[in-house]
Amino acid sequence: MQGTLALAMDNLTSPIILFFVLGVIAAFARSDLSIPEAIAKGLSIYLLFAIGFKGGASVASHGVDGTLALSLLAGLVLSFALPVIAYALLKGMTRLSVTDAAAVAGHYGSISIVTFVAASSVATTAGLSPEGYMVAVAAVMEAPAILSALWIIARSSPASAEMEEGLIREILLNGSIVLLVGSFLIGWITGDEGLTLIEPFIVAPFQGVLCLFLLDMGLVAGRGLREARSVLTPGLFAFGVIMPLIGSVTGLGAGLLIGLSTGGVLLLMTLAASASYIAVPAAMRVALPEANPSIYLTLSLGVTFPFNLTLGIPLYLAVAQTLTGG
Repeated sequence: MQGTLALAMDNLTSPIILFFVLGVIAAFARSDLSIPEAIAKGLSIYLLFAIGFKGGASVASHGVDGTLALSLLAGLVLSFALPVIAYALLKGMTRLSVTDAAAVAGHYGSISIVTFVAASSVATTAGLSPEGYMVAVAAVMEAPAILSALWIIARSSPASAEMEEGLIREILLNGSIVLLVGSFLIGWITGDEGLTLIEPFIVAPFQGVLCLFLLDMGLVAGRGLREARSVLTPGLFAFGVIMPLIGSVTGLGAGLLIGLSTGGVLLLMTLAASASYIAVPAAMRVALPEANPSIYLTLSLGVTFPFNLTLGIPLYLAVAQTLTGG
């Protein structure tokens, strides 16, 4: 137990976590610290490109084994199922309308790619080598949760669940998905030779860029919490902490059944525990315009994202290492 707590504390005091905390503190203190939007977008593009390319190169280097198809299938099943669990939990813990509860639930089957990148960094720091194709699992978990949310709405009001023309296209062509999958495929095609060519660009600077990006995310999350506290009831706040724990347990079970490595189990737990704050909000604005954005954005970005980054990932790492012996 002491070893597990020490491991969790080491990850909690890592630079990437502390820079996020700095951003939150600066936001609550109303500091004028900010990162220009264009630079923040550039940092996110770099991170998606780097994590996707390295994942593809890893698959090319080690080959595709039998767990790849099972991992992709597990990701799809989790992404479809978790919103149903989230919806049931929300209806029991809060007084949200069907529309708002379904919109929130959709965020909790999809994934936060930034949380995934942070967990990948933590895994590397801990000396773990997660399966490279976990990047592909992250990509397939983006969209199914949105369809689950619309299915939940359709059960109560079929007319309101009609997806507007172009929604599926918008989901599949979301910039983060295109860049992540595209970089993964290019890394897979070019393999170790391609990685060697650009290694000085995507390996050495990665941790520093991640620290800057998470500083910006801390600022965004802190400001969101400060400005939207009126919508954050005790029940909603509790959901924002309990749901990622439930999701992580489902990811843990799936990872152990599939036979993933310790790092792979950590990443699947993290994916199942995270909540989207980019792709799903964009889709919900189109599919469920009557849903209240301040509710689902405050929960996913202001509660679950900070929880996962500061407490969740260290906890998931400790559990994964304890149960896999890694």
